[in-house]
Amino acid sequence: MEKTINFSKIQNMDDFYNELSNQMELPSHFGRNLDALSDVITGELSMPLTLNFENLDMDKYEEFMDLIDTLDEIPLELDGFEFNCFFTE
Repeated sequence: MEKTINFSKIQNMDDFYNELSNQMELPSHFGRNLDALSDVITGELSMPLTLNFENLDMDKYEEFMDLIDTLDEIPLELDGFEFNCFFTE
């Protein structure tokens, strides 16, 4: 499965979690925080899964830096998960 989050429509973490929830079947107990995101990806979602971020501009990078770092670490511990982040110029 491959999912793409278009950051041209996303301004903050609430927007991100809303879009992620729209695109993926997240459990009702999903906590909308980075620990919960890591837990749901590593323990509850079917693999293989590729998550792409597109149109993320550098002005928003600081807002989403912790999210990107969290997702960058997951492939190190989970086979079948791939994360790609495409920045706008």
